[in-house]
Amino acid sequence: MGSAARISTGVERLDHILGGGLPAARFHLVQGNPGSGKTTLGLQFLIEGLRRGESVLYVTLSETREELQAVAESHGWDVSNLPVFELAAGVQYLSLAEQNTLFEPSEVELAEVTRALLEEFERVKPRRVVFDSLSEMRLLAQSTLRYRRQLLALKQHFSERGTTVLMADDRTSEEGDLQLQSLAHGVISLEQLSPLYGAERRRLRVVKMRGVDFRGGYHDFRIERGGLRIFERMVAAEHHEPFAPEVVKSGVSELDALLGGGLDRGTSALIIGPAGSGKSVVSMQYACAAALRDETACIYAFDEGLHTVRVRAKAMGQPIDELLAKGNLRIQQIDPAEMSPGELADTVRNDVEARGARVVVIDSLNGYLAAMPEENFLIIQLHELLSYLRQRGVLVILVVAQAGLIGQMNSPVDVSYLADTVLMLRFFEIRGEVRKALSVLKRRSGVHATDIRELTMDGHGVRIGSKLANLHGVFTGVPRIFEDGE
Repeated sequence: MGSAARISTGVERLDHILGGGLPAARFHLVQGNPGSGKTTLGLQFLIEGLRRGESVLYVTLSETREELQAVAESHGWDVSNLPVFELAAGVQYLSLAEQNTLFEPSEVELAEVTRALLEEFERVKPRRVVFDSLSEMRLLAQSTLRYRRQLLALKQHFSERGTTVLMADDRTSEEGDLQLQSLAHGVISLEQLSPLYGAERRRLRVVKMRGVDFRGGYHDFRIERGGLRIFERMVAAEHHEPFAPEVVKSGVSELDALLGGGLDRGTSALIIGPAGSGKSVVSMQYACAAALRDETACIYAFDEGLHTVRVRAKAMGQPIDELLAKGNLRIQQIDPAEMSPGELADTVRNDVEARGARVVVIDSLNGYLAAMPEENFLIIQLHELLSYLRQRGVLVILVVAQAGLIGQMNSPVDVSYLADTVLMLRFFEIRGEVRKALSVLKRRSGVHATDIRELTMDGHGVRIGSKLANLHGVFTGVPRIFEDGE
């Protein structure tokens, strides 16, 4: 086969990461600790071969056919016609060693294993082979030199017959890892991470793939019924789509006037303020207004359940049930500690590209950060997600809750530099009442009003009052009243 020939892994997203699949007739290594997904990937690779009418072979040193059958059944796969060669059952190590007195037992065992393997290869003549795993062969070889020589011989045998091989390694010997990587044409690393709280996280990385322009870096994935579900690392620059400049209205004329006409397509808006000040209500106002215009809006709720969101929207007079039933509005509750950044980005991307979402609300960034406390470079990943949405002409609304209620406020994270528009909400005390105020602090794409307005919410929705012209220090929480003539 030519060097350009490719073979599908059976995992669509992995094929895309590899630029079209694995180079055919080559020796590839899949590394990962136990439980990281090596067996599942190997089975998908072979099932794809069976689907294409190719001869395949699964070689196992440690697992039985019944164990592999159980794994396959958990994914809903029928592997009744999958050839499985169990070396543990087919080679009698102890009896051979005991009958021989001229050679070391390990030399006899390794030779017998190799002979049995080659006989099975010649019988099946597979186009795809999965070898799971190399730990037993490493133990049989005992020395690094013999282990390397044996793998080189197998590699040459496979290459001459045009066979594509996945060799699974469970990293039981760090010393053998570099030996394996130097021999393999391609290396794919699978990792399983265990956060202090929440479900395990998995990710993969293509360490090397000779002659292939693959997508580097880490890609999150899950093992679900049906196999590996991979969430490719997002590169925003690859997803630019031309869109017509347009102002997005909120449905509240006074709010739009404060913003110089409204928010712009392809920008991000940050709504910041203390808990209970109306941030979620204002963001819901934009989402429902878009849905009422027959656009698609999506809300990702980290802090509240769907029931709470619906009850509040109804209290504001929004026809939320009608919009949800029609499909113009989608609300997804994100369970803390259950979703990786890559999966969230993939979910948003699917809503934008498949469902045509034009307004996206993340409520809130506090929940986003709390749900993934051990993720490194989380803000960088958020920046990439926002860049992607901007290039698709989507209006993004980010909600951030500040610590405190009245007086000095503290933000858990400063993302104001990421936003094109910043709306600040505050509580303030006046004449024995606690009220709410709103002002636009920043708008990159045009002029905006600098007024501080009173914000109220009732059964008729969001209401913006007149300018608080006779008050000074509203955002301190306890403003001073200016009397007439002062």
